[in-house]
Amino acid sequence: MLESLAFGFGQILNLNCMIALLSGAVIGYFVGAMPGLTPTIGIALLIPFTYSMDPVPSVVMLVALYMAAEYGGGITAILINTPGTPAAAATALDGYPLAQRGQAAKALGMSIIASGIGAFISTVLMILFAMPLADITITFNSPEYFCLAIMGLSVVAGLAGDAIVKGLSVVAFALLLTTIGIDPITGSFRYCFTYNFMSGIPLVPAMIGLFAISECFILMSKKGRTADSMSKIDGTLPTAAEIKRCFPTICRGSIIGFIVGMLPAAGANVACWVSYNFARNTSKNKDNFGKGELEGIASAESANNSAVCGALVPLLTMGIPGSSSTAVLIGALMIQGIATGPLLFTEHPEIPYSIFTSLILAVPLMLGMGLFGSRIFSLITLVPNYILSTVILGTATLGSYAINGNMYGVWIAYVFGIIGYFLRKSGFPLPPLVLALVLGSMCESNFRKSLLMGNGQLSIFVTRPYAVVIIIITVILFAGPFVKSWLQKRKTAAQP
Repeated sequence: MLESLAFGFGQILNLNCMIALLSGAVIGYFVGAMPGLTPTIGIALLIPFTYSMDPVPSVVMLVALYMAAEYGGGITAILINTPGTPAAAATALDGYPLAQRGQAAKALGMSIIASGIGAFISTVLMILFAMPLADITITFNSPEYFCLAIMGLSVVAGLAGDAIVKGLSVVAFALLLTTIGIDPITGSFRYCFTYNFMSGIPLVPAMIGLFAISECFILMSKKGRTADSMSKIDGTLPTAAEIKRCFPTICRGSIIGFIVGMLPAAGANVACWVSYNFARNTSKNKDNFGKGELEGIASAESANNSAVCGALVPLLTMGIPGSSSTAVLIGALMIQGIATGPLLFTEHPEIPYSIFTSLILAVPLMLGMGLFGSRIFSLITLVPNYILSTVILGTATLGSYAINGNMYGVWIAYVFGIIGYFLRKSGFPLPPLVLALVLGSMCESNFRKSLLMGNGQLSIFVTRPYAVVIIIITVILFAGPFVKSWLQKRKTAAQP
């Protein structure tokens, strides 16, 4: 393991990677501090500009952006009671009351410190878990890959929230889109109305459209700006005694966030609330939660940052995105010619090990940037929506064009931007659609290869031990949200 980490440090300790790490962190803070701009949108916008870069600096930049965006989401949650990212919602419960009492610096300081400790602990856990898991998955063949793809699709029920039917509808639509292009087995043409469709729908322009351009259309429909006023960053930073008091909470939140983050479709949005509720129920100061309790901030921020590393584990070892942000990261690696999954550690070891070591180096960098630059990052909320949407739209257009150097990517991005806008307005969730676009081809090709291996018999999926284990996990993941909903309805019905 130490040799692997030394190899990773050797990959990133150069000027290009250090610049990429710093750039990703700065951009990520701005993305996280702007309500409405999620890490997913930030990654999708940045991918086209990494196309000409070497694989290691590009993935270091994108992962740094992902992590920093979760750091930055707590800034506006504390200062203006508006979470920069959905995962910072729990932070606002105690952060904003502290800011209203003139202790914004203390709240921000605890937010950044808890985020840094959470990121470090989860990075260590990721290193410990990812390597043994990769050794197991390297023995997989087409039946296991198909089962993994189905397991990835099974989390639609979790990604769709209450709109399960709508989530399944967009998955069916996305799976139809993945059939466009050349048949992976026979080589025949399917729905190729133009030669551009021979390689299928380009993933990155589609994701830029779904997230970034649709967000521009929504911003254009709103007037004004995110914040017209902001709490002053005054007061003192947390004392050593306060940090010591919150340290057990931070450690628990880090472990909870990592475990929840590894569950596909859960991610930081769920982890922050699980950790917050656990901290409130076990704290001696539970009555202070929601009124400005530092433990509340520490539990939420440590969990949502720890969940980032948790979501990277299934991505690196099994090729399954643990969140919508990691689904976009798969697209970034695909345009670099790198396939995630079991063979990643043997065919491209520089990618996972550079991610491990870059996250270790990113912790002190992001801590310093957060403690001294919070006021600067928070100023983005004062930018009028029409200016912000124009900048994002221009960046998205330029990025879509840069992928292949023609207008085809731009048209795809705008078409999917319009589709994404109407889906969001109609209450259809976008993450299941992206998940199906990523996993659709993997699902189809490996299913057909499995049937060839098993002479057309479906029994091949229940005669391989790992495939059976994955199927059982898939059933649990898919049925979980339905069982939870049923139990809640039964509990509600039982109440007088």
